[in-house]
Amino acid sequence: MNLLLLILIPLATAIAVLTARTKQQVRWVSFIGASIQLFATTGLLSAYRSARAAGQNAQMLFEQQYNWFPNWNISFHIGVDGIAVAMILLTAFVVVAGVLVSWNVEKMTKEFYFLLLLLSLGAYGFFISLDLFVLFFFLEVAVIPKYLIIGIWGSGKKEYSANKLALLLMFGSALILVGMLGVYFGGGKSFDILQLSATKIPFEAQKICFILLFAGFGVFTALFPFHTWVPDGHSSAPTAGSMFLAGISMKLGGYGALRVATFLLPEGAKEYANIIIVLSAIGILYGSFATLMQKDLKYMNAYSSVSHCGFVLLGIGMLTKTAIAGAVMQMVSHGLMTALFFAAIGMIYERTHTRQVNEMGGLLKTMPFISTVLFITGLCSLGLPGLSGFVAEMTVFVGAWEHADTFHRVATIAACMSIVVTAVYILRAIGSVAMGPVKESFAGLTDAKWNEKLAAVILLIGILAVGLAPFWLQDLINPGAEIIIQKLSAGK
Repeated sequence: MNLLLLILIPLATAIAVLTARTKQQVRWVSFIGASIQLFATTGLLSAYRSARAAGQNAQMLFEQQYNWFPNWNISFHIGVDGIAVAMILLTAFVVVAGVLVSWNVEKMTKEFYFLLLLLSLGAYGFFISLDLFVLFFFLEVAVIPKYLIIGIWGSGKKEYSANKLALLLMFGSALILVGMLGVYFGGGKSFDILQLSATKIPFEAQKICFILLFAGFGVFTALFPFHTWVPDGHSSAPTAGSMFLAGISMKLGGYGALRVATFLLPEGAKEYANIIIVLSAIGILYGSFATLMQKDLKYMNAYSSVSHCGFVLLGIGMLTKTAIAGAVMQMVSHGLMTALFFAAIGMIYERTHTRQVNEMGGLLKTMPFISTVLFITGLCSLGLPGLSGFVAEMTVFVGAWEHADTFHRVATIAACMSIVVTAVYILRAIGSVAMGPVKESFAGLTDAKWNEKLAAVILLIGILAVGLAPFWLQDLINPGAEIIIQKLSAGK
């Protein structure tokens, strides 16, 4: 499998979009390109599993390396393990669903789809990068479209939200850049992740660089207290923008915190693990209680994302194989779930022109498909067995419970408490939106169109694939988690 296809396909699609003559051509070119991405990623999964079954035990598969700036030891080095493959699959699912949900975008259609495809290109490049410089380059490629998508196609206080998002993410990027340079000089002047993983970086350097890297990536993953861009960014973004922000962009931070900060700086990770756990537990509880107070559906899902991403960071902070595997599963689950939630909210808003829960009611009668999707996504969010949310969160809890001391047990129990709060706000919101008598102004509303149904079904397939048969994903992730744990153990 040639991993360069994951970059070339969205790039070629973006160029084709710019050459399209009509809005309808732009939509179909984007959809076809996104579908090819999805087929390519499923082919990657098949090729990866076949290679592992054939006995290829290298840490990374399908590696390619080309000198870029040899004087600085920078090379275009790419490759994947099971964790990267899981993130790539998530990206492909969200991209094709986001393209379909945006079918009715009329304002600057060509530019809108071009930016969506550019964001997907940045995400694919980030997940396959095995050189810190290249990884950082693709991270920045994925940041620029977010600002423009919110600032141009957003709603409400879109300029304020776009500026706030850009400033905070640039602040996170600055921390990452400084931390990477510290790793570069402390690791023998190399940006290569595999080389750095085999290098003993001094403990004092690890202590400083880990804080910079984890906090920088934490900004992208809504680490408390750097989460404040999330509610404003999501609430002002167009539907596909919210789907990409929560489903893909926030996962860049979680992946970076695991692949770069924790894997390359194991002694630093162990030094600050308790602080990460405390901040994660606070974020989980804060996000759930803040969601309880919201009346706007988008703000609800945004604050809920702060809480759910807290489970990712909690799993990383626990530093056990099960918890780290659970963190990756939570990234996949949350990406699918929250993308579908924002898609359903966008469908409702397009028809009712409101996101206020108290202004709705009885939508199950007029929009049965959309309301059903909202129900399923809500149940996934609160952790109903059979859906991906239950599997991911339970894996994190089990991994966290492996620590027998009081501190870790209390943190785990505190995180578990959020499930009750989540159930309250999810059931209350969905009941208010879908149940009860239909308001007269909503009596003539239409249900989902073909493109909206297809987008929802694609994401539902992912949620059910993880929820009903999670072992394929666990088997994919576990070897990578095991290598990280071995690196942590070697530093003892």
